[in-house]
Amino acid sequence: MYLALKMALAAATFYILSWANPVRAADGPKPLFAGDDVLSLTLTGPVETISREITAKPVSGVLKVGGAAPETLPVSLSARGITRRKKEICTFAPLRVEFTEKPGPSSIFKGQKRLKLVTQCQRMADYQQYLLLEYTAYRLYRALTPESFNVRLAKIDYTGKDGRALNTRIGFFIEDVDDVAKRNGQERLRGVGKISLSQLDAAAAARYAVFEYMISNLDWAMTAGPAGADCCHNARLLGAEGASGASTGLIPVPYDFDYAGLVNAPYAVPPEGIHVANVRVRRYRGFCAHNEQAKAFLAQISTRRDSLMAILNETPQLEDRTRRNAAGYLGDFFEEAGSPSKVADLMKVCLH
Repeated sequence: MYLALKMALAAATFYILSWANPVRAADGPKPLFAGDDVLSLTLTGPVETISREITAKPVSGVLKVGGAAPETLPVSLSARGITRRKKEICTFAPLRVEFTEKPGPSSIFKGQKRLKLVTQCQRMADYQQYLLLEYTAYRLYRALTPESFNVRLAKIDYTGKDGRALNTRIGFFIEDVDDVAKRNGQERLRGVGKISLSQLDAAAAARYAVFEYMISNLDWAMTAGPAGADCCHNARLLGAEGASGASTGLIPVPYDFDYAGLVNAPYAVPPEGIHVANVRVRRYRGFCAHNEQAKAFLAQISTRRDSLMAILNETPQLEDRTRRNAAGYLGDFFEEAGSPSKVADLMKVCLH
């Protein structure tokens, strides 16, 4: 009884600290991310022959928007990513789409400059399912906090420079991190490759770690990034205006979920040094210093099972088999989150 009361109190405290901050959610999303219907687009350019070299220059293309408000926008295209950039992994690399002319005031892309486009890695139908599950992961985290990336699905007809039809694939755009920061009355931390544990906002870091455990993603870091890159690995840090390397209260915002067990992409393997059989095996990687906040968030999220499962059920074009497997996998997490003894065991494997 005492434990249940303590967890309920912690959950209430976490809710107040995490959701009632009046500085956050300062702006609404830009038009591209204000809706969730599937866009109909045509992308023309040398998309199948884009160089994957990091030093390669972008190539010219044209993005056409179909539907009730058609438009044609000149863009430049380049390959991006790390694993999915490799030809041996993906025959079709994820893209960076940059608008070479400012989209007009009535454009669905109003206010956009550069966007990440997640594409179907391989031609096989299963790869569309992996993409849709990764899209779902973004939406799950978005449902938990506004300090997250918006995403927007699109059906894209790809055509070559000569106008020849190449293929039609589902993809999704990811909100620019500066727009995430602006929505929340914050700014992105730049020019810092590593931070200390004490600089993280404890509740936000716990939320991040629990979510990554929920979807079984091990491919991330909250306090360090690759050499020469901004912190952190598959995450970005937000802070109050004027945030610097000496700041406290930094908010880690995760992205890139294709290595998650929820997605279970064929190329996904556990990171070096993490000894699990495969990416479907969950391993908690939150910090011990944040255990109380993690327990509170687990108590909160366990009450939101139905609403989060509904997000999975709303994902368009998921096959029944994919949906059932994903629902079962998430269901295992919710069973664990609702058990005080299992939560206590989970906290024992935290990182010091």
